[in-house]
Amino acid sequence: MNTLHSLISSLFLFSCFLPLLLSFSPPQTHLPMQCLDDQRSPLLQLQHHLYYAPHFTFSSKFELWHPNTDCCSWEGVTCDAYGHVVGIDLSYKNLSGSFHLIFNLHRLQRLNLAGNNFNTTLFSYGFDKLQNLTHLNLSSSCFHGQIPVEISFLKRLVSLDLSNQDSCYLRYYKELQQPLKLENPNFKTLIKNLRFLTELYLDSVDISTQSAKWCETTSLVLSNLRVLSLSDCDLEGPLCSSLSRLSFLSKLILDGNPISYLPPNFLEISSRLVSLSLRDCNLNGHFPTGILLLPKIQSIDISGNDQLMGQLPEFPANNALQSLSLSYTNFRGELPQSIGNLKFLTDLHLSGCNFFGPIPSSIANLSHLVNLDLGSNKLFGSIHSSLFTLPSLKTFYLGENQLVGKIDEFPNASSSLIEVLSIGNNYLTGPIPKSILQLPRLEWLYIESNSFSSMKLDMFVHLKNLRYLTLLNTSLLIESDNRSLTFPQLESLSLRSCNLTEFTEFIKRQDKLVYLDLSNNHIHGVVPNWLWKSSLSFLHLSFNVIDFPKQLPLNDANFSFSMLRVLYLESCNISAFP
Repeated sequence: MNTLHSLISSLFLFSCFLPLLLSFSPPQTHLPMQCLDDQRSPLLQLQHHLYYAPHFTFSSKFELWHPNTDCCSWEGVTCDAYGHVVGIDLSYKNLSGSFHLIFNLHRLQRLNLAGNNFNTTLFSYGFDKLQNLTHLNLSSSCFHGQIPVEISFLKRLVSLDLSNQDSCYLRYYKELQQPLKLENPNFKTLIKNLRFLTELYLDSVDISTQSAKWCETTSLVLSNLRVLSLSDCDLEGPLCSSLSRLSFLSKLILDGNPISYLPPNFLEISSRLVSLSLRDCNLNGHFPTGILLLPKIQSIDISGNDQLMGQLPEFPANNALQSLSLSYTNFRGELPQSIGNLKFLTDLHLSGCNFFGPIPSSIANLSHLVNLDLGSNKLFGSIHSSLFTLPSLKTFYLGENQLVGKIDEFPNASSSLIEVLSIGNNYLTGPIPKSILQLPRLEWLYIESNSFSSMKLDMFVHLKNLRYLTLLNTSLLIESDNRSLTFPQLESLSLRSCNLTEFTEFIKRQDKLVYLDLSNNHIHGVVPNWLWKSSLSFLHLSFNVIDFPKQLPLNDANFSFSMLRVLYLESCNISAFP
């Protein structure tokens, strides 16, 4: 009896504490199922139909996935909670071959094959089988010919990228095949069912058959569009005013199309934009200055429109601009001091315009500036040494202006990030600042055609990363014994019009030299055999009193014409060329 009583008491206590025990038990988790067999099988077969082809030729088999592991864990494969493959990302793998088997994965939502070398048409692929597809990216993969109508049946597409197929061929200097084109179906047929699209990238696709109607068609059909990128599509302008209907549009890229004119309401169209690029569009007239002041705009590129007029406004302190490219337009006027208010600016490209006046000292306040290009204008006055101390600056172009005076030394040169410096073709005087010769990352230096004090070649020996040096029209002193000079290994050297009298020995040890210009000097004598370097592609020796040996040492292992593509020997009084 006591035993029964004890058992009943124990059960009662257990029932009382059970809820408390459960509250401390670990929560149950629903782990995703492993890859289903009907999903694994087409992926394994796909792997057998693809291969690596970095130069359009077979390199090795595509063996990214191990058959004895869960396919949902494979690189580039994404599954849902039930083991269905919903995403494949094989971008930038240098792949070629056939990907037909992907179209057996009917649950697929995202497919990214960008940056490969397929070098084929898209006709034979059954895109209409992938009715769940929301994101399709086939960019830069060497597809050519007609875009198949089946893509227009993918009604759930949110993002479509078929852009830049030509870039794949350019990577390997291959002859460009016929680009992707939209003829049948045409542009209107392609997009008419894709009403959920928010991103459309068709750069370098030939849309010329509907080049004048693309704008109205886009405005009417794609009301949810956020990104429209149609560079180099042979589109005709002008832009239509109905683009204002695209109330969500934040990124508009139409480079390389002869648009010619902007609609009167373009300021309204641009009011919601974050990024605008209309490079090389043959634009005329006045660019609406107000676009530069829009509160959302972060990037503007209207470069290469040499008939497009405008001037820079006074910038408020809260401007969001990060990148501004106006190069080779007809913008003019002085650069405002308020340019220093563009606190977020990383890229400022104003070369080849008609800006004049002094360089605003406020540019030194732009601590995020990485690329500064003010070359080929009519700027005058001095160069503020504080510009060299911008903490993020990597490229700095001030060449071909009317800048004068001496450049002062600047502090902290050893911590500078400057890689490219161009101050040539001005009226600068005095010695080259020692600070410039201490820039640790400097690779390109253009200081030609100024009135600097005489320079010695050994000034540049501390620029260990220097690859491109242009000193043309400079008073250069070279010690007669320069064989022991420890000079950086250059790829390009221009010593044109530098009063040289001989072939300097330090060039003999320049084993990476591709471009060499020694023209218009006072060099005399026989061209030494060591000058014919195997790396040399361009050689300019014109306007020197030089000659060649009667016989070149063609059997010498150190002698080579193999890479030479351009040789100038004008006015050299050569008696005979071997």
